[in-house]
Amino acid sequence: MAQFKTFEARVLRSVPLSEFTRHLEFEVEGVSRFGFVPGQWLSVKTTTPEGEEMTRAYSIASPPSENGHFAFCLNRVQDGFMSNYLCSLDEGAKIAFQGPFGDFILRPPLGDSVFIATGTGIAPFRSMLHWLLAEKDRHQGHRFWLLFGARYEQDIYYRKEFERLAAAHANFHFLPSLSRAAAEWKGLRGYVQEHLAELVGPSTGMHAYICGLDKMVKANRELLKNLGWDRTSIRYEKYD
Repeated sequence: MAQFKTFEARVLRSVPLSEFTRHLEFEVEGVSRFGFVPGQWLSVKTTTPEGEEMTRAYSIASPPSENGHFAFCLNRVQDGFMSNYLCSLDEGAKIAFQGPFGDFILRPPLGDSVFIATGTGIAPFRSMLHWLLAEKDRHQGHRFWLLFGARYEQDIYYRKEFERLAAAHANFHFLPSLSRAAAEWKGLRGYVQEHLAELVGPSTGMHAYICGLDKMVKANRELLKNLGWDRTSIRYEKYD
């Protein structure tokens, strides 16, 4: 059985994104650079007060950096030890983890792509899109759409970031859709799959990346297949 190196990382910052969701930034200890591919995940390890060893996987919510930093976007899960443990960490606290792992990454050759997320499924796409849009030669000549589903306006995680990216890049479009929108909301309404067909239509060489809970992932995969998309053009990761 393969043995993976265990790293330590220190909490640099922990900020709320909503009532139950936090953005946590970490610095890996003892390395000058920590490499990963946008879309990959880390396996966090800890021991509960009862002495039980616990391991949970979390997508990296930041692009690769030269300084050994990474971020998570985490929901507090009711009665879930690990998520509440991580969301309660103070700055300077340390965690142990292994990785990176996973192949939910951008598929070469890069082309026009739609990213479909709900909730903390936004994490790998924050990593991918910041990386893509950071260098002109990575995104020039291609178009990208981020279709992000949430219940309420306050649940649109990283909203200002994505709005700034869309304002700075004419080929990137940020489309939040709310399933329980207030009357004054002027954006898209309903579930993300209700807007996907109009957005992409029959596949013409596009790629789709889907991340969120199983029900949402299945609904969008089925819709794309019914539109004639080849399954190899659809990549997905489920959080349950």
